[in-house]
Amino acid sequence: MAATTTDTVPATSPARQRKVTPKSGGWGSPGTYFIALVVVGLMLAPIAYIILGGFRTNSQITNSPGGLPDPWNIDNYTSVLTGSTFWRELGNSTIVALVTSVLVVAFGLMASYVLARYNFRGRGAMYSLFAAGLMFPITVAITPLYIVVRDIGLMNSLGGVILPQVGFGLSTTVIILVPFLRAIPLEIEEAAAIDGTSKIGFFFRMVLPLSLPGVLTTGILAFVGSWNSYILPLFILNDQDSYTLPLGVQAFSSQYSTDTAQVLAFTSLAMIPALIFFSLFERRIVGGLQGAVKG
Repeated sequence: MAATTTDTVPATSPARQRKVTPKSGGWGSPGTYFIALVVVGLMLAPIAYIILGGFRTNSQITNSPGGLPDPWNIDNYTSVLTGSTFWRELGNSTIVALVTSVLVVAFGLMASYVLARYNFRGRGAMYSLFAAGLMFPITVAITPLYIVVRDIGLMNSLGGVILPQVGFGLSTTVIILVPFLRAIPLEIEEAAAIDGTSKIGFFFRMVLPLSLPGVLTTGILAFVGSWNSYILPLFILNDQDSYTLPLGVQAFSSQYSTDTAQVLAFTSLAMIPALIFFSLFERRIVGGLQGAVKG
């Protein structure tokens, strides 16, 4: 008797699968976009007012505080850009921000590598110490910092601003970089050791490329935080030739308090570099923070 076989339709065949249609967003989605647009508008309105105010005259601002420039006037911006004050303070801010970022990333990466890859007594306590540093902003310790900077002879110098910013920026750097470095498989380090790569060689050849998203994120955060710093330069810097841009904006507004349009022009030029820098590297920041959370 010949055996007969019957073809059966598997349970997962398309014939027996239900057709799943995605659910529509519903009425809530337009409402979410509307709220987001309102929030963005409220945040951008002061920035737009300052930038447009620089193209107006003082009489226009007095007669119509919320109006548009009519006619447009570029004399305020040209006056600021042709002067030496803005460029000197821009250079000081650039030096402070760049040096702070490089030192924060360098020291933070070395400390994070030790905390992430080595087992030693007190490692958890040291990591907790860096985490606790997030709870203490630089404004809390401004008086002790002033005394320390004065005693070591760094008053009225850019170094007196850079060193405290580096110390307070290490907490954020370590907290972000440690998960990146822990996620590097031990097999890679073992394979590199078999090939004769030293610890330092492994650090530069493997650790740096694999942790590059976190390094860029911490560097950008340190740069923006240093660029916008105001309280520390206010206490440390007394000579106007060493002012950074945030401190220079305050000094300029006091000196030209009656010339509102020129003050708005100076303020808008001072904040534009930070806005451009943050906008260009926004995705880097978000991607680095997401990697730190996953790690």
